[in-house]
Amino acid sequence: MTTMNGDSDVKEIVRQRYGEAAKRVSEGAGTGCCGSGPVSSCCGAAPAAIGGSDPITSNLYDAVQAGAVPDTALLASLGCGNPTALAELKPGETVLDLGSGGGIDVLLSARRVGPTGVAYGLDMTDEMLALALENKRKSGLANVHFLKGDIEHIPLPANSVDVVISNCVINLAADKDRVLTEAFRVLRPGGRFAVSDVVVRGEVPPAIRRNMELWIGCVAGALSDRDYLDKLAHAGFADAGIEITRVYGVDNAREFLAAQGADLQQLAAQVDGKFASGFIRATKPQAATAAPSPGTTATPAAATVRATASTAPSCCGTSPCCGG
Repeated sequence: MTTMNGDSDVKEIVRQRYGEAAKRVSEGAGTGCCGSGPVSSCCGAAPAAIGGSDPITSNLYDAVQAGAVPDTALLASLGCGNPTALAELKPGETVLDLGSGGGIDVLLSARRVGPTGVAYGLDMTDEMLALALENKRKSGLANVHFLKGDIEHIPLPANSVDVVISNCVINLAADKDRVLTEAFRVLRPGGRFAVSDVVVRGEVPPAIRRNMELWIGCVAGALSDRDYLDKLAHAGFADAGIEITRVYGVDNAREFLAAQGADLQQLAAQVDGKFASGFIRATKPQAATAAPSPGTTATPAAATVRATASTAPSCCGTSPCCGG
């Protein structure tokens, strides 16, 4: 078991593990959960990062979306949702994907905003950026741009983006307040924050919180639904809300913890129903032009949590990627 020793450890281990995942996809490693062939998103690309099966990453994109991107973009998806469906993108908009990985959500966004729009992807991992650029080449899209950097320091000007999306990446950041402040800064007034992320509902065993392997899998670093909404309000956002889309039960927890030590596997029952994937929405007020100054308190946003989820599906269910 690897434990956290500071913010720098989080960033470097995330960079290392996602670099390894990108290499495996580029080299064509892995086999499908339902037979031979390349590893697919339905089977959980996250094993490349944490060494076990991951129900969080399964069944996120339908057959039409999967067919609109190169296979290697789908295989490199390590997300927990589909923010391109959430964001209601419009032709001509400028979109930024925080932690864009192999580029699947950037490519899908670029098609949604059309040739008059722009889709940016930001990632800190060289291997993922190389894979994303190759996927851009395969897609033939001209309105896609991949940037190197970390999501705590976005290399774009203030008030330059219409929509910020992200797919199970903000949980990986050690300084989530900084990430949300930066997202607020780059959004234009009236701009939309529309991300998929894992949230916690209730208390989580300390051993889960301390475990770095699970942090890389988006679980240990997850915010509670209330904390997420409070942080959005503090950053200056309004109309924040969370729509729960998947609740992970004890069987999912056992599957996720299968590659961990026996001590962590025994915690599966204690985290039953406490982790969920959700769509997190917020807006930058029309009157706003920049993030609040450090030390100031933003006016609390109207915040809601809405549950619409069922238990996460199994890997080999009716997903098109499993041939069902």
